[in-house]
Amino acid sequence: MSYVTVIESPCRGKMPVYEYWCDSCCRIVSSYQPGFSAPPPPCPRCDNSELKRIFSTFSVQKTHRDVYEDILSDRQLTDGMMRNDPRALAEWNRRMNSGDKSPPEYEEITDRMGRGEWPVAQIEQKKKESFGQGATKSESR
Repeated sequence: MSYVTVIESPCRGKMPVYEYWCDSCCRIVSSYQPGFSAPPPPCPRCDNSELKRIFSTFSVQKTHRDVYEDILSDRQLTDGMMRNDPRALAEWNRRMNSGDKSPPEYEEITDRMGRGEWPVAQIEQKKKESFGQGATKSESR
C-alpha cells in the first residue's frame, strides 16, 4: 500500500503527491499528480523522462492521550510501576519520550533502570553537585 499526501491546491483543488526515483541523478522526486494513472513527470533536475514510482515513507504520530491509554492498557507495565520496578519506570519513560532527543544523563539513568538498577543515590548526588551543595551525609562521616 502506498501512502499519498493530498494537498489543497488553490487552482486545481485536491491533488495527491507521488514520489518517483530518478535513476539518472539518483534522487527522489515528489510531484503533484491529478491521479494514480497519470504518467510520471520528467525529473526537474536532469529532465529524465523515465522515473519509477516508489512507495512514500510516512509516520503516524501518537497524541499524549494515545500514549497514556497504551500505557494504562498494558497491565504488566502498570503492575510494575505500582511495585516501583525500575524497569517499568524506564519503559514508561521511553514511551513518554516518543522520539524526542534526551540528554545523555537521562539516557544513562533510563538505561540503568532498564537493567533493574534503582540509581536514586546517584541522582541525588548529581543534583547536589549541580547545585553546589557539596558532599553527601555518607561522605561527611
